[in-house]
Amino acid sequence: MKVPPWPRPDPPFAAPKGAGRVRIALRACALVTVLAVLLPLHLLVRMAEAPLTQRRRPVSGYLVQGFCRACITMTGLRLIVRGAPMLKAGGVVANHGSWLDIFVLNARHRVVFVSKSEVMEWPAIGYLARCAGTLFIRRDARDALAQNAALAERLRRGEQLVFFPEGTSTDGLRVLPFKSTLFQAFFALSAENPVYIQPVTIIYHAPCEADAAFYAWYGDMDFGPHAAQILAARRGGCVELVYHVPLCVTDFPNRKALAAEAERMVRAAMPPERQG
Repeated sequence: MKVPPWPRPDPPFAAPKGAGRVRIALRACALVTVLAVLLPLHLLVRMAEAPLTQRRRPVSGYLVQGFCRACITMTGLRLIVRGAPMLKAGGVVANHGSWLDIFVLNARHRVVFVSKSEVMEWPAIGYLARCAGTLFIRRDARDALAQNAALAERLRRGEQLVFFPEGTSTDGLRVLPFKSTLFQAFFALSAENPVYIQPVTIIYHAPCEADAAFYAWYGDMDFGPHAAQILAARRGGCVELVYHVPLCVTDFPNRKALAAEAERMVRAAMPPERQG
């Protein structure tokens, strides 16, 4: 397979027809039903656990994970896991190719995502992200100290924080250079206790005869048409999660060296044609 150059133009989306529309309707109804059951239950559980655990989510986190697993099932994706997620608090870094990454990672292991602050204002998605305990940060160098303090606070509470160091999503057919900014918070906390970061590679395999970037969401692509394309597919593809050996932060002289090694590990697990 020849990988197209990056950046690449957004693909056109054809309106689903016939059986594709039926599949969209059935799968969308199933997702809405699951959400209608789990969301009120989640709110009730949070009302009970918040006074006792504050921002920690020992019970409601499982409800979020259940919803993510339901989403993966409804999209027809088959999940293949290699390696094992670490159990201790720390960071999880992965390549970023789709909005599906959030559901895929949370379906396998309970984590907390670090997201740009703009997502908080997105209709529906922003609300669901807040319910899931997402940590929102501003991508502004002037806020670096505040960002590091917020990350350190979450780590002290025992959470696993997921962020995508590429800084943007791609077509899933490559790994972009990792930005090292958010790695600094882990160095600040490592002075108190050993802190680990686990690299994870996400590899999407498109359904038969579909474009290799079928599941990718990047550039200025609209969410609705892309989600409709996935829900309309007669057969789903699969996604591989490759959990690598966690990296101890104190083994690296600085954040750039740590980011470079995490990037190398994530890229090395991609298929050969996607490692360029």
